[in-house]
Amino acid sequence: MWKKLWFKLSTTILGGAIVIGLTGVLSRVLGLVRDRLLASTFGGGGALDPYFAAFKLPDFIFNVLVLGALSSSFIPVFVGYLKKHEGANSANDEAWRIANSVLNLLLIVLVGLGIIFFIFANQLVPLIAPGFSGEQLTTTIHLSRIMLVAIIFFGTSNIVSAILNSFKRFFAFALAPVLYNLGIISGIIWFVPRWGIAGLAYGVVVGAFAHLLIQIPGVFRLGFRYQRILDFKHAGVRQIGRLMLPRTFGLAVNQIDQLIATIIASSLAAGSLTQFNFANNLQNFPINVFGVSLAIAVFPAFSEAYAAKDMESFIGHFSRTVRRLLVVMIPASILLLVLRAQIVRVVVGAEAFDWEATYQTAQVLGYFTLSIFAQALIPILARSFYALHDTATPVKVGIAAVAVDIAGALYFSKHFGVIGLALAFSISSLLNMLCLYVILRRRLGSLDDARVARTTTKIVIASLVAGAVTWVLLRFAALGVDMRTLVGIFLQGLVAGTGGILAYLATASLLHVEEVQIFRDWWVRIRKFMRNGKPSITNYE
Repeated sequence: MWKKLWFKLSTTILGGAIVIGLTGVLSRVLGLVRDRLLASTFGGGGALDPYFAAFKLPDFIFNVLVLGALSSSFIPVFVGYLKKHEGANSANDEAWRIANSVLNLLLIVLVGLGIIFFIFANQLVPLIAPGFSGEQLTTTIHLSRIMLVAIIFFGTSNIVSAILNSFKRFFAFALAPVLYNLGIISGIIWFVPRWGIAGLAYGVVVGAFAHLLIQIPGVFRLGFRYQRILDFKHAGVRQIGRLMLPRTFGLAVNQIDQLIATIIASSLAAGSLTQFNFANNLQNFPINVFGVSLAIAVFPAFSEAYAAKDMESFIGHFSRTVRRLLVVMIPASILLLVLRAQIVRVVVGAEAFDWEATYQTAQVLGYFTLSIFAQALIPILARSFYALHDTATPVKVGIAAVAVDIAGALYFSKHFGVIGLALAFSISSLLNMLCLYVILRRRLGSLDDARVARTTTKIVIASLVAGAVTWVLLRFAALGVDMRTLVGIFLQGLVAGTGGILAYLATASLLHVEEVQIFRDWWVRIRKFMRNGKPSITNYE
């Protein structure tokens, strides 16, 4: 019985999203623990700024070449070869040949770029953080060089992840970020007392290695065996390369966008970069748990539907995924906006992280919440294009959005400081999402628009009711708790947030929001299945 349930959760779209989401929650909770430890150890001033700036060099290499670019091109091609002659060993042999060729090529490139960036770190880091000088700049260079080792593990790990996702095996992939955060936490607890802030960088390397290690048994069970192959002439490898190029260019532009945000933040008041990153981590909690989880889980289904030329199925998967995302993300945006001060104070408001830093971080988070639902939709929209073997359109739209973000950041930061960076980012994210949606609709003719619009309207109404109830309960709860203590602030937020969630569910039910009913029915089916062992979960539901 449990084995059947586990198979459903591990291999269906919604089941995969749930597995990824649940482990994502654990990973994000650990991420919040990580941020609280960072805040309590180093404070909200400028002590952590070198740590966050040091990520930019390895992140640039990894995000441009691996994250998104490779998986967006690898999965459709790999799945295509697996489906071409399903069940035939020859098809699987070809698929594994492609996987090994891409892995080996990636390792050569990552090691080569890592060595170059290591050698020229003294010249590159000052370009990333021009506001740094003296010991702060030296520390950033040292941390950057240590973290460059992590990209080797992450590069290998993401090839393994792409293979697992192609087979709809999500558990080990979903658990990997948990181990990554545990690695950083171990660095804070055990390495920092010994090596100072450099211990954080060693923790990142340990976490990256664990990220890879947890996924290796799963990919070997699927039949993968490492081979020293570099088959540049293989049609599949070339197709991946062609699909990667526009996406790689787009991610390079996006990384430049992030580098410019870092440059601007480094020139603002001390601690601005830390406050921006803490707020960004908080807003990414729901985005990664729900948005990215659903996008990753549905991507193979998009690719399979396109390979079978079943566009009705493609649109059906898209509509259901978008509606189920919005039913969570829109109320999450409203509740984060109303509860932002309580959330920031509880998560990072340690003694060393003073009220001014807390206030600034909360304000930055508030402006991020304006676009959380849009940021969560973008991965799904982008993967819709990737499944259509179109990696160029999301890149073109992304470049335009980056241009808006950079222009907005330069303008708003002069008037609002670090808050202006979040405002510019939200505006660009909203434009990015709207453009992708309009273009995809023109491409496919319909995205089940009437149903999506009807559901979205009901969700917005229910979310506004939830926000109003939460705001009122915050005022009442403050009368019964000691607002000078962490426990008091936590209880105030908990009471108000719980009331808001209940108000949302009640209003959504009254408005007959279909997705709320679907999740409730799905839970009932799970309970029945656990009682009698008879599965009643469809491929999607």
